[in-house]
Amino acid sequence: MVRFKNRYFTIEVIPKKESKPLVLKTSTLQAAIQKEVQNTYGQKGLSTISTGFNAKYCNTHTKIALIRCRHGPHNYLISTIPKVIDIGGTTVSIKILYVGATMKKCFAFIRKYQTKKLESMWASLKNDNERKKMIDALMTLTPAMKNFQ
Repeated sequence: MVRFKNRYFTIEVIPKKESKPLVLKTSTLQAAIQKEVQNTYGQKGLSTISTGFNAKYCNTHTKIALIRCRHGPHNYLISTIPKVIDIGGTTVSIKILYVGATMKKCFAFIRKYQTKKLESMWASLKNDNERKKMIDALMTLTPAMKNFQ
């Protein structure tokens, strides 16, 4: 039996306008990426990535998402993801943070990335109560992600 290799993309979705809140859902993110792949590579590119393509995790607070794709067609996504400018009617910019072979490695990267972000924001917070709220917001993980510690 042959094992299918996957690649997992850790991305950060940055809204262009802060006035309109971005509601990040896996279905809208997946549809936006598929639309951009079809615009760039046509039907061939879309059919190539469609098997095994899935948005696995989206955090609305931190704007970080995890996308799974098969090994091989992941090259289409590497060149296409930064070109996505519209997700659910909101103008955004997407930055690929990490590409890994397992979800465990991606979650470990997300944890390190969030810790660095928290440390940079730490100085701007005034008291311990605000710091505790920030820790809860940034370091709260979904139940699926808690298993990978």
